[in-house]
Amino acid sequence: MIASTLPETWMARALKLAERGRYTTDPNPRVGCVLVKDERVVGEGWHERAGEPHAEIHALRAAGESTRGATAYVTLEPCAHQGRTGPCALALVEAGVASVVVAMQDPNPQVAGRGIALLRDAGLEVTVGVLEDEALALNPGFVMRMSHGRPFVRLKMAMSLDGRTAMSSGESQWITGPQARREVQRLRARASAILTGVESIIFDNARLTVRAEQLALPDGETIAARQPLRVVVDSRLRLPQAAACLRESGRTLVATLAEHDVERRERLAEAGAEVVTMPAGHDGRVDLDALLKHLAEAEQANEVLLETGATLAGAMLEANLIDEMQLFVAPTLLGGEARPLFALPGLSLMAQQKGLEILDIRAVGQDWRITARPRRHTVAES
Repeated sequence: MIASTLPETWMARALKLAERGRYTTDPNPRVGCVLVKDERVVGEGWHERAGEPHAEIHALRAAGESTRGATAYVTLEPCAHQGRTGPCALALVEAGVASVVVAMQDPNPQVAGRGIALLRDAGLEVTVGVLEDEALALNPGFVMRMSHGRPFVRLKMAMSLDGRTAMSSGESQWITGPQARREVQRLRARASAILTGVESIIFDNARLTVRAEQLALPDGETIAARQPLRVVVDSRLRLPQAAACLRESGRTLVATLAEHDVERRERLAEAGAEVVTMPAGHDGRVDLDALLKHLAEAEQANEVLLETGATLAGAMLEANLIDEMQLFVAPTLLGGEARPLFALPGLSLMAQQKGLEILDIRAVGQDWRITARPRRHTVAES
């Protein structure tokens, strides 16, 4: 393969390779590597799944003896510590690579510049920051977990054109069409965990699983074999023992408060749930920030997909715990009695409205998908 000698060209190729691990690398970051020598790609690879060789190792194996004198383009700083695999920075040095171009420094405290220092100490020329923004966008959850101790939270909601998510009875299937539901399956597949409120389970009996047949991807069966952790916020332990999510493959975590009786916990455990105790927030319910930190620390969750109703969605928004919104809008009307998108009590003035930054709007079949992120202040402060 021959291409432009611009570093951005080779790094763009490495980022494209890294994207192939979107659904499979969790809890590790998505990483790609391209080895270039005499303006030709001599080896390339990407990290495919946790516990297996990193991107650099795949690229070195593909290049063989051609690694000597080559330049490595890596989307994330090569690791310098021994984990489930060996340190990639040392492997690059031993393979005779002459220089390394890195998109971004690894936010993992175990790495955090050590890989770059190891390469430079060995005499390699190292450049950092090529297509850094694109590399950051590739791993929002890993960066959030390593930098802030919580996962990246992506809210998914489907609504009618008049901003309603379900009828007053709770009936909500289906507002959007099959193409939008396919995109939701892909959002689930990339997530470490799917977070919902107990009322969503009571009303919809949602399974919260990745279904291979709905992904419409060539390797759908392999992707669906890793089911995201299901997390139900259930302050009063109302989750039915017969809930469908408890019978699906994978794990279901129920986050509740300390005061609930042992017998009810035991019944849920027998039904397949893992019950964890969380502290109470100011509203007397599960502290959502504490729950996210638990998911980051105990479960190594990078990305959390929030699929829930208006109450929990509103609470997460109020607590500034939503990083991105994926809002699917269907060309239909449900009327004023139907359920709203967010429950946001206390808003009585225009100055209190919650501002959003629209990142993207595109058609998905007959529906529209709006990608947005909350502004961290009110419109009046803009």
